[in-house]
This record gives sequence, structure tokens and C-alpha cells, in this order.
Amino acid sequence: MKETTLDLQGLTCPLPVLKANKALRGMKPGERLTVLATDPASVKDFQAYSRETGHALVSFSEAAGLYRFTLRRREDVPPKAPPAEGA
Repeated sequence: MKETTLDLQGLTCPLPVLKANKALRGMKPGERLTVLATDPASVKDFQAYSRETGHALVSFSEAAGLYRFTLRRREDVPPKAPPAEGA
């Protein structure tokens, strides 16, 4: 399975999440994206992003001010069918 890494060190909120979102949109379901960031606010941002979008936050770590997030692209949700006429 494909795994992509984005080095977003030096960028501040909301850029790490926005760039990760753009990358995930171009990935297939189940693929992983690792994001490297230095903004402490990115911790809460990625947690909220994962809850809101359904992309799994597989792992998170911090060492010497470098934050590493690994996200798994969610499965695509099929569009809902419109209600049947007369229903």
C-alpha cells in the first residue's frame, strides 16, 4: 500500500491541515499519509480534522519539537440515492 510523507515543518496553523487535506483528496482509500510539522497547534488541529473527516489518525508522536502524524485515507462513502418518487 502506498505511503506518502509531507514535510510541512515551519508552516503554522491552519496550513499543515489544509495541505494534508489536499494530499488526502488525491489518495486512494486505505493509503497512508505521514505529516511532519513543527507547529504545536497542529496536535489539536489533526485530532479535530480526523474526527470531522473520518480519516483515521493512526499514530502521533513528538520529539524535540517535531510532530509526526500518520493518517489513513477513509473509505469512500457512496452517495446517498435520492428518495423514490411518491415515497
